[in-house]
Amino acid sequence: MSLAPSLSPAVSSEREASLLASVPTGLLIGGEWRDASDGGTFDVHDPATGKVLATLASATSEDAVAALDAADVAQAAWARTAPRVRAEILRRAFDLVIERAEDFALLMTLEMGKPLAEARGEVTYGAEFLRWFSEETARDYGRYLTTPEGKNKILVQHKPVGPCLLITPWNFPLAMATRKVAPAVAAGCTMVLKPAKLTPLTSQYFAHTMIDAGLPAGVLNVVSSSSASGVSGPLLKDSRLRKVSFTGSTPVGKRLMVDAAQNVLRTSLELGGNAPFIVFEDADLDAAVEGAVAAKMRNMGEACTAANRFLVHASVAQEFTRKFAAAMGALTTGRGTDPNTNVGPLIDAGARDDVHALVSAAVDAGAVAVTGGAPVDGAGYFYQPTVLADVPKDAAILGQEIFGPVAPVTTFTTEEEAIKLANASEYGLASYLYSRDLNRLLRVAEQIEFGMVGFNAGVISNAAAPFGGVKQSGLGREGGSEGIAEYTTTQYIGIANPYGS
Repeated sequence: MSLAPSLSPAVSSEREASLLASVPTGLLIGGEWRDASDGGTFDVHDPATGKVLATLASATSEDAVAALDAADVAQAAWARTAPRVRAEILRRAFDLVIERAEDFALLMTLEMGKPLAEARGEVTYGAEFLRWFSEETARDYGRYLTTPEGKNKILVQHKPVGPCLLITPWNFPLAMATRKVAPAVAAGCTMVLKPAKLTPLTSQYFAHTMIDAGLPAGVLNVVSSSSASGVSGPLLKDSRLRKVSFTGSTPVGKRLMVDAAQNVLRTSLELGGNAPFIVFEDADLDAAVEGAVAAKMRNMGEACTAANRFLVHASVAQEFTRKFAAAMGALTTGRGTDPNTNVGPLIDAGARDDVHALVSAAVDAGAVAVTGGAPVDGAGYFYQPTVLADVPKDAAILGQEIFGPVAPVTTFTTEEEAIKLANASEYGLASYLYSRDLNRLLRVAEQIEFGMVGFNAGVISNAAAPFGGVKQSGLGREGGSEGIAEYTTTQYIGIANPYGS
């Protein structure tokens, strides 16, 4: 479904001010927007300018518990709500998000920095989780069968797991919220949503949209806060909470696992990535370059699925790198509201400085910056799209998530070496393979340790597909038919033989 007509080339400050004024700035608890219990607030900034966009209520531990109180009160009635009713709410939410597409896109551009064109793409992607799970709601199948020896019957049903804590990251403010909220609604779970403090405005507006779609009070509660631990800490200790779903860094995910273990909570974790982008000698290089730009530059490289290591066969590395650098160098950096912008700012000064430290260390170790390689002067947190050639295989930049518009290229000579290099990471989320040989693609996919593999495709995320990784990239899957299962428990009922013994 296409989005609404584009905004005029020059997005007016009046337009921005009007939109920001329509976003709720309080805490959503039990269907009501309210101030923080201690009156505390925090500011949200535009990473392209550093200016304050809005001031929001900052939830305290007491507010978090109040939100769980509301979720707990609403849980029993919501679990009994007919699947079709829950499905229709999700479908109305989908329609409203599409209707408000330009508002959502501009909000994400303002608070996160991504170009408007890319923000519109996230609206389409994020909305699809609402539509997908509206269709899955009535298809959460159980089963009924006879025991193998024929004496009794087996009835298996799926029940909502119960109140959930949903913690979303700053890089995809809409899609990460819909990817968690939609299956929870479909399964019949109530929720406490904690958005990232850097980009909470989109989640606030999304919660407002869910209420407009008819979601009952207390089913979705939102506690934006300057303190993530202040919200999550008391909730993870509360026996009424039954699940936590977190998207973010691996170190934080590990700490959440420890805390969640105390009450044996159902846990879904989508953590860090270090995606290899493997270009074999028989690849279509022009297609590989196009895919490389897409896989690297989605969200300015601030994506867990972003290509992080470019492993290129030695026989084509020079040509690939030349073409790749030309494509990256042609991108335009600027504020996302400018229609000529391809690359927005990084999220904050710390992120920009971390990226530059990795680039500098790689260059000091012998890598060559074919294009880019430095921050952009002026306001905001911009970094030049960068391609590094001749990167040593032991360089730090190949071993950790870059989260920026930087593409390090290194080489291999055999298929076995490519597989070894790809697997040389504690992460295992996304990966990308380019070759004309289907047998090779299948053979390599079976041997690399990643939850998702793109065959000659640089963007593979889809609401209908199971998103998730292996190793230290996390637990569980979001999207696809697997997504709703993360929010249900399985109950077995043994039934005496209705025909008698």
